[in-house]
Amino acid sequence: MTDHSGLEAELRGAVRGEVGFDAASRALVTMDASNYRRVPLGVVAPADADDVAAVLEVCRARGVPVVARGGGTSIAGQATGTGVVLDFTRHMSGLLELDPTTRTAVVQPGLVLDRLQEAAAPHGLRFGPDPSTHSRCTLGGMIGNNSCGAHSVAWGTTADSVRELSVVTARGARLRLGRDWAGAPDGLRDLAEGALARLRTGFPDLPRRISGYALDALLPEKGADVARSFCGSEGTLALLTEAVVRLVPAPRARALAVLGYGEESAAAEAAAGLLAHGPLTVEGMAADLVRSPAGLPRGGAWLFVETGGESAAEARARAEAIVRAADVVDSLVVTDPAAQRALWRIREDASGTATRMPDGTEAWPGWEDCAVPPARLGAYLRDFRALLSAHGLRGTPYGHFGDGCIHVRIDFDLLTEAGVGRFRRFSEELADLVVAHGGSLSGEHGDGQARAELLPRMYGAELVSLFERAKALWDPDDLLNPGMLVRPARLDENLRFSVLPREPVDVAFGYPADGGDFRAAVRRCVGVAKCRTTTVSGPAVMCPSFRATGAEEHSTRGRARLLHEMLAGDPVTGGWRSTEVRDALDLCLSCKGCRSDCPVGVDMATYKAEFLHHHYAGRRRPAAHLSMGRLPQWLRWVAATRTAPLLNALASIAPLAAAGKRLGGIAGERRIPRLAPRTFTGWWRRREPAGDGGGTLVVLWPDTFTEHLSPSVGRAAVRVLQDAGLRVALPPTLLVRGGGIGAGRRRPALALLTARRARVCCGLTYVSTGQLDHARTVLRRTLDLMEPVLRAGAPVVVLEPSCAAALRTDLPELLHDDPRAARLSAAVVTFAEALERHAPHWRPPAVDRPVAGQTHCHQHAVLGDTPDRRLREAAGLTGELSGGCCGLAGNFGFEKGHFEVSKACAEEQLLPSVREASAQTVILADGYSCRTQLEQLAGVRGRHLAEVLAEALDRRSGGAQ
Repeated sequence: MTDHSGLEAELRGAVRGEVGFDAASRALVTMDASNYRRVPLGVVAPADADDVAAVLEVCRARGVPVVARGGGTSIAGQATGTGVVLDFTRHMSGLLELDPTTRTAVVQPGLVLDRLQEAAAPHGLRFGPDPSTHSRCTLGGMIGNNSCGAHSVAWGTTADSVRELSVVTARGARLRLGRDWAGAPDGLRDLAEGALARLRTGFPDLPRRISGYALDALLPEKGADVARSFCGSEGTLALLTEAVVRLVPAPRARALAVLGYGEESAAAEAAAGLLAHGPLTVEGMAADLVRSPAGLPRGGAWLFVETGGESAAEARARAEAIVRAADVVDSLVVTDPAAQRALWRIREDASGTATRMPDGTEAWPGWEDCAVPPARLGAYLRDFRALLSAHGLRGTPYGHFGDGCIHVRIDFDLLTEAGVGRFRRFSEELADLVVAHGGSLSGEHGDGQARAELLPRMYGAELVSLFERAKALWDPDDLLNPGMLVRPARLDENLRFSVLPREPVDVAFGYPADGGDFRAAVRRCVGVAKCRTTTVSGPAVMCPSFRATGAEEHSTRGRARLLHEMLAGDPVTGGWRSTEVRDALDLCLSCKGCRSDCPVGVDMATYKAEFLHHHYAGRRRPAAHLSMGRLPQWLRWVAATRTAPLLNALASIAPLAAAGKRLGGIAGERRIPRLAPRTFTGWWRRREPAGDGGGTLVVLWPDTFTEHLSPSVGRAAVRVLQDAGLRVALPPTLLVRGGGIGAGRRRPALALLTARRARVCCGLTYVSTGQLDHARTVLRRTLDLMEPVLRAGAPVVVLEPSCAAALRTDLPELLHDDPRAARLSAAVVTFAEALERHAPHWRPPAVDRPVAGQTHCHQHAVLGDTPDRRLREAAGLTGELSGGCCGLAGNFGFEKGHFEVSKACAEEQLLPSVREASAQTVILADGYSCRTQLEQLAGVRGRHLAEVLAEALDRRSGGAQ
């Protein structure tokens, strides 16, 4: 075995960028979005081309392989390696030049595609190819894979958009690749000119032929284009440091025709016939991939056909012409940009949705993107379905029907020896089927390890030998990404699942969507990396900590990777005691944005709680876990002793406040919130009861924040709910000992003698800090208290979104063995849901003012805000709330060391939206954390929607009640 000692030190001395050989740095890049895993020696983030050359020099001298990595979203395994991985996203990610006159841009390999599109848009230009990962894939990765995207029927592949490439070869030569043999390494021209006949006849003629090396681009009739030939070489020939790319005019207006068909084969048969109309896209998708068909026309499969024009009318006319030409079950033409984006999100999320079958079974890539001539797509799909059936496999095709390129995830069993054997047999037979239809094993994502072994079936031994000779000319030492494309690793080696424990891991949560298996929950992250999106629009939340830091370990994917390697035991060691996992999860806000925004539903907030539960089992916890994790206990004690005024006075004395914050692990930059002098339930007991009326009984949940910190929200909610004709009650507070409510009913006298006072609690603060044993105790006591409510079937109105989310999700997942948990979860409604469902004829008072603020992240991720939107609209509250996360996130923003990240999250969307608001704007913030963040960072008072409506009711009635 080669001795690599000293490699890290030598690299640190040779480069200006970062060098990471620690366990966390290595663990973060063991996988891409494929089925494969390799553990590298280390990671380097080069600062510039000189750093790239220096890394190659050091690694060549030591015989260490080098692998280039962009966004890490490759699906064939080509962004993984055992040597040194180069991460181009940290420093070499610039847009160096954009020339609208020549319609070109000069980019570095780590530039994310969306950043180029944003820069080109003001000039009416765009980069043609646009993979569904456009918000995080890099130009270097797109060139390495010759990526395509939805608009390839109009603008082709990445190779069609490349003009010149600057590269560094493994032996240090710096070349500028272009047409007419520009930059060709010695011997390449002789190789090509000696095989002209083979180059002219050996490649299938189809728009999506990505497999193998594009040596046919070196033909004289194709301009002897070395740059084009380099595209799709997957980092095996040289390392890209700069590219000149072509931009295309963007249509001034677009329309989207969504065509519904009975099933996928009918859609596939129709796709090729639509190309004559000059569409921008012809994308196909079947119903199995759609979480909800809302907004789509009738059908079991759809074609998304986009058209362009100089005006909306022209674009619409072209779309309507396509509808008339298509034999469809139903159709829809959309010209509104927002509505188009919503529909496109359905298609883009298919890459993640497809990783689960409709019944929840796992499905995997490996045969993700075969391509055939478009006219043969229908016949190919029928044969493909038959082959799946013959092997007892399932998969739902989708993708670029207009180009004959099909994406599909298949429910391979990659966990057992028998399943892996079937994976190999199917792969070999499918390769033969694709070739029989005149197709390419890869139509977009490259061969990598997934398909390179089978290239002889497509190209034959002679052309594959030519590939090997070309590789040797560029990289004679086989230093760059060995095992890819030529002399490849076997397609069933290095599978990422083989290192996971064979037996289930003992965990606290139930993980119902993963069969109770934490290993399956961790496998859920396939590396699509939507969490690495650096900007969000609309209501999206995921992943605020990544956007604040830009560090992979603070993305949902990065944390999932570390958990995977923790279970594997290498390179992350120590199991649940791992400091690498702990540190990565430290900046997870538990916003639950990934639960809804991640296409595969990774729930990192739950994984974090699980990890903290095990990590601190039998050990001393951080002070913040005790001070804020057990906040309900402390606040109940304050209420019982009536010491809130005293504590407020002490907190106003700076030295005492500072000492208290140090003791409690609270950030020094934070102000300690004031406690309410009278709790919400204290007000409830002393209020003048309103008439009960004959409406539905609703139980108003006195959450910790409403009870002790903002009782005005509770008072306002009572005012509104009663105005709507609802009868309001609070949960029981009498807990019967030795048998619960049921025993109390059987022996009422004994029950009263043995009962004690208690309070309901959602357990949120215990869960978020991983104190799951305490959380279970609290939640079981809550279920005991709520039994009369559950028997009555009354809805439970929860005003604090985070508490409602905890009751909806954490409760049944943590107490999965208690049927009462699911019943209480189902009874929970938000304030707006309560009014919409149980007072449907009530009309809110007219507020007639604009709004600003933020939809609570838990509301977005777990509860949904459609009823809130309708309620705001009915009250005349106009405008949209921002997305993202406020950054306070319960205890997170108060914890020592989190202030700067917390503030950065708030500055992303929330604070700008509030600063831009007019004086008449109502600042809405239903979450206590959101209101506190606004107050402490912007000096602005946010209000719960209930408070706004209650004030309007008071104005309407002419006085407060």
